[in-house]
Amino acid sequence: VLVQCEDTVLFVTTTASQKPREGIDFFPLLCDFEEKMYAVGRLPGGFIKREGRPSEKAVLTSRLMDRPIRPLFPDGYRNDVQIVASPLAADSVNPSDVLAIFGASLALTLAKEIPFLGPIGAVRVGRIQGELVANPTYEELKT
Repeated sequence: VLVQCEDTVLFVTTTASQKPREGIDFFPLLCDFEEKMYAVGRLPGGFIKREGRPSEKAVLTSRLMDRPIRPLFPDGYRNDVQIVASPLAADSVNPSDVLAIFGASLALTLAKEIPFLGPIGAVRVGRIQGELVANPTYEELKT
């Protein structure tokens, strides 16, 4: 699924194993938000060419994707499910975490073989000068 808000674009994919994992008593769901420096126009250079470990924001965004989605799978479902959100472009105006939640829900809904009891929606609500604003920009979040 390609999710876009102005110039912020995320590519969200999902996959599931064909068979349940043996010997576990939990649902193996992996949500991953992969920050890429190229999304904001930077290419890593010098000695360290790779992206490195995930930032705190990437870890928290992965958790934001996981928490509302996990309860929407049937009890006893033990197939591995993986959701990956990759930013393709970041405009430094609109946050991408709410888009990642929405994209994960859409990707799971479109996957016919995955028993997802969704879809869900997500919105960030801010209060700016006494008014409620849906999905405020980074600049509006400062106030």
